[in-house]
Amino acid sequence: MGQLFSSPKDEHCEDLASSFTQYFKKFKIDTIIPQETLASIKSSLAGGNIQGANCSIANALKEIDSAPLNVAVTGETGAGKSTFINVLRGVGHEEEGAAETGVVETTMKRHPYIHPNIPNVVIWDLPGIGSTNFPPKDYLEKMKFHEYDFFIIFSATRFKKNDIDLAKAVCMMKKDFYFVRSKVDCDLQSEKDCKPRTFNREKVLQQIRSNCAKNFQESNIEEPPIFLISNKNLSDFDFPSLMEKVVNALPVHKRHNFMLSLPNITSATIERKRQFLKQRIWLEAFGTDLLNIIPSLSFLMDNDVEVLKKSISYYRTVFGVDDVSLQSLAKDWQVSVDQLKAKMKSPNVFETTKKEAIQERLSRYYEEFCLANGHLVTKNVYGKELYCLKLHFLDMVTDDANGLLREICLRNNLISD
Repeated sequence: MGQLFSSPKDEHCEDLASSFTQYFKKFKIDTIIPQETLASIKSSLAGGNIQGANCSIANALKEIDSAPLNVAVTGETGAGKSTFINVLRGVGHEEEGAAETGVVETTMKRHPYIHPNIPNVVIWDLPGIGSTNFPPKDYLEKMKFHEYDFFIIFSATRFKKNDIDLAKAVCMMKKDFYFVRSKVDCDLQSEKDCKPRTFNREKVLQQIRSNCAKNFQESNIEEPPIFLISNKNLSDFDFPSLMEKVVNALPVHKRHNFMLSLPNITSATIERKRQFLKQRIWLEAFGTDLLNIIPSLSFLMDNDVEVLKKSISYYRTVFGVDDVSLQSLAKDWQVSVDQLKAKMKSPNVFETTKKEAIQERLSRYYEEFCLANGHLVTKNVYGKELYCLKLHFLDMVTDDANGLLREICLRNNLISD
């Protein structure tokens, strides 16, 4: 005979599976682990295989942490490749480790630039195929084209036959590629200087797109998406849509790190980073809860406080409000770092005072987060405090990043005006 009644254990496992599924439904395409892995974890939970579900979560997080991402940037000399690489990595042109900028091709070899905050992301500067002495077939071999996840092909004027041949070869290798027409800000300014009375920004941009499209039509190939960008102001023109296109096209396990490596050019970018990190925090907490660890006797133990310190330090780095980034910005703006920090909350979280010990402060933050987000304030439940405090710190850092972005936009507008 079949089982007439489900046991409390069965109901608990079904509740866990339902909770897991419901959480990830709201993220749609932006889940940080593949759908098949989510389905496997749900199946393990529903079947009572708690250890298997926990193992799948741990392995999925390890895959994210270890997944390399190699980006190839190539194109004609002087098109702005090196500047683009520096901006993408958040590195100033004069800082140590920056890609050399200039109108002369600095190397005939490929050169890797590791992202300073997300070391799994490596951007490769490849010499333009037209600047080398070897034919396209040898170029592909010498540049090790099979190693890259996707390609960005740069031009500051028109895409030439070499660029198009390169794209065809990349396509044959079943890799993604993106055409970038750079320095459009210079084109607009030049047109405005020449024709101040009849200048029309949108019309000039459309002319640039049409000219690029003509190159492909003349080569008898379908026009690919072409992104117009300015390395001086990434939030303008097509850089945000280029990055969105790239992120969405990447395999799920590589998408997370690339998203976190991007500069905070828009509030949408900041929010998407926040959503990616929220999933990670939730997965870590869910996996911990599955292990049924005995509640701690104190609110948070010393090693938990260290975990929280590392977490907020990582969030600040990802969102560009860490001490190093603020020092660089303060130098550019000719203000003190303390002036920047005074407008933020995250730099001061662990700076204790005589009136409030760190445990008291963290307890206050925990209660504030629970009350603000409709959670019950439960003491000594291991995992929940860490989970809520990480989310609270993530929100805090996100607010700081958005505030800094508004200040940057304001200053840029004042300069342009």
